[in-house]
Amino acid sequence: MTSTTSQDALARLAAVIESRKAVNGGDPNASYVARLLHKGPDGFLKKIGEEATEVVMAAKDADHGGDKTKIVYEVADLWFHSMIALAHYGLTPADVIEELQRREGTSGIEEKALRKAIAREEGQT
Repeated sequence: MTSTTSQDALARLAAVIESRKAVNGGDPNASYVARLLHKGPDGFLKKIGEEATEVVMAAKDADHGGDKTKIVYEVADLWFHSMIALAHYGLTPADVIEELQRREGTSGIEEKALRKAIAREEGQT
């Protein structure tokens, strides 16, 4: 799958999630996404935590002979619930992709050091 196709798939899913917001007529009695959005951050953030734990468990199982494809299944759940959080806060998958592209070619060690330096600087002003 090309990155454009991946971005299109994420954009389509984001549009569905957006359509489930209460302001767009989303019905918590008829839609899982609308129900999570209706519960607010406590509802969808709890799900993100659960799904992140399931990713870790699936990976640990794969390390011991388990089915590696379960990692994909669990990451899909994690991404899905993370997309609900993005929508709640007025953000999109494109925002995340843009940030990943910004980081491309940057050493993770350098990036972390820069963030720490900026935080120190902001704390001193």
